[in-house]
Amino acid sequence: MAKTSSAKKAERAAKRRHVFNERRKKAMKDAVKQIGKLIDAKKEKEAQAMLPQLYQALDKAAKGGTIKKNAAARMKSRTTQRIRAIAT
Repeated sequence: MAKTSSAKKAERAAKRRHVFNERRKKAMKDAVKQIGKLIDAKKEKEAQAMLPQLYQALDKAAKGGTIKKNAAARMKSRTTQRIRAIAT
């Protein structure tokens, strides 16, 4: 348990950040799962239409520090590659 006032404030801030990070992670994972299902079902047009949503979720998570910038870039790249693979 935090004793000093600054430690108590840091604990409150950490709890608040945790809530935001969890929300961002959930949005990101949900978008990845939805696109994955569309790709598995070979629905290229729907997956292509959902791509901006995924990009937005990943970029917001990276901007806020929930995930690293390169992790977001890697996820975007791999998902785009998978969509292109079903297009051919």
